[in-house]
Amino acid sequence: MTHDHDLVLRPTEAQTAAALAPPPGRTGGDLVVETLRGLGATTVFGLPGQHALALFDAVGRSDLRLVGLRTENNAGFAADAYGRITGEAVPLLLSTGPGALMALPALAEAAAASAPVLAISSQVPVAGLGGGRRGHLHELRDQSASFRDVVKSVHTVRTPSQIPSVIAAAWESALSAPHGPVFVEIPEDVLRAGTVIPQVTGVDATPHELAPRPELTALAAHWLESATRPVIIAGGGVVRSDAAGKLKQLAERLNAPVVTTFGGKGAFPWTHPLSLQSWLEDRHMTDFLEDADVLLVVGSGLGELSSNYHTFFPTGRVVQIEADLGKLESNHAGLGIHADARLALQALLETVSEREDPSAPERVRLLLADIAARLATQDLAQEQQLLTSIRTALPARSPSFWDMTILSYWAWSAFDPKHPNTMHSAQGAGGLGYAFPAALGACLAEPGTPVLAVSGDGGAMYSLAELATARQHDLDVTWLIVDDGGYGILREYGCTTGTQLAGPDFVALAESFGVPAATTAPESLTSDLRKALATPGPSVLVLPATLRMFAPTHV
Repeated sequence: MTHDHDLVLRPTEAQTAAALAPPPGRTGGDLVVETLRGLGATTVFGLPGQHALALFDAVGRSDLRLVGLRTENNAGFAADAYGRITGEAVPLLLSTGPGALMALPALAEAAAASAPVLAISSQVPVAGLGGGRRGHLHELRDQSASFRDVVKSVHTVRTPSQIPSVIAAAWESALSAPHGPVFVEIPEDVLRAGTVIPQVTGVDATPHELAPRPELTALAAHWLESATRPVIIAGGGVVRSDAAGKLKQLAERLNAPVVTTFGGKGAFPWTHPLSLQSWLEDRHMTDFLEDADVLLVVGSGLGELSSNYHTFFPTGRVVQIEADLGKLESNHAGLGIHADARLALQALLETVSEREDPSAPERVRLLLADIAARLATQDLAQEQQLLTSIRTALPARSPSFWDMTILSYWAWSAFDPKHPNTMHSAQGAGGLGYAFPAALGACLAEPGTPVLAVSGDGGAMYSLAELATARQHDLDVTWLIVDDGGYGILREYGCTTGTQLAGPDFVALAESFGVPAATTAPESLTSDLRKALATPGPSVLVLPATLRMFAPTHV
């Protein structure tokens, strides 16, 4: 008797081998791309170079979107912003030696701001690794050493079979708290080599959660609910961990005033009765924070800019929640809680009792009035009006990116971001040229949302080539260039040497790229910005103006 299952034809060994065989023509570059796609990447930034051609060819065979900027540093800034906006790890593809080294300033900014950039660079052939001096093009004695003290982790591939695991490990590192840039180098011959490894389909890189220890949050909750004058300093960790809502709940339960650091802009509602806004470079604020009997610091290391240039010395108890272990108690002794801000705030909300303090909003109001009175004596109406004009013109949900320029220094303290994760600047590492290429990355992360970049004329010179990128991809970016003929912020510091610059006609230069441009003025800035932001595609506005900083209080 014959049964149906007896008639099933089993595949021959040859048929099985054929079914498992990878498509022909695949290389180590394809393994990189397949791994990135398996991890969820959709967009990559970078510039092709001779050693990295196999990687870029593989990108061209895939459905990854490649955005090629005109310099590696600008590509790094764009990837940084894409990562900040989306919270995703962002591949940055580089070539050996000079190409990779050009990205170092951008990776330093990503490290300071905890942006999850996955830099993947080619390297000299395997035989040249380990210091072998074979005279390869772009050869460095130890390429990875140039990155080790900048990025969060460094990973080297030596064989094709290592590629998926190494990239997955780097991806996991970039997205584990604290987020940060990582560096992967793959030798040119490994990228070019044909591979018999099947297509990468099963790859996982789950970031580690960093939960607080319960005995620490229990003690912190006890201190906070028993405090007489608690105050909260909210840093960038609150924004990165999407914990603004939990911060607001905790502040309201404790009736604790909240000040946001420059990296934490948007972590707390600007006009909330408990909002101290961001006036950290003001002695009135420093005194207020020093007077707190319990100071809760969330997602900040209380570095130079967050401590009024290290003139802040707390007198009460300090509780510091920080995902970066190296920042715990690095500036001030206290109860250090090594944890992700969101998880730690949730633990506090589950533990802390409500605290009554009807006087807190009035103390906040009086402090902000003292700060306003100090500014009113300094003839700074133009600077404050410019920020008001920008805020009025910029849609509430639109991201803005600020370079190291006088108007940005003002914005750190005085600009209302409206929402978390919408205001970003280069204040992490302090390099020039960040704003415009970063804004391009944000345009790609949130298509259809107008994005603003603000630069001075000195910083703008770093990024002019990216007008071509903005035009090529028709990105909805408006670039406001404040032209004061030099490095105005350095002149504010009293330096006259090398700070006067000859510059181009920015309007004519932008138009030569096919980007609409116009000169604006303080009185027409709101209407000109509104028009530019509402018009699809890139545009440039040039504001000739010499601005001043408010008087420092730390000297």
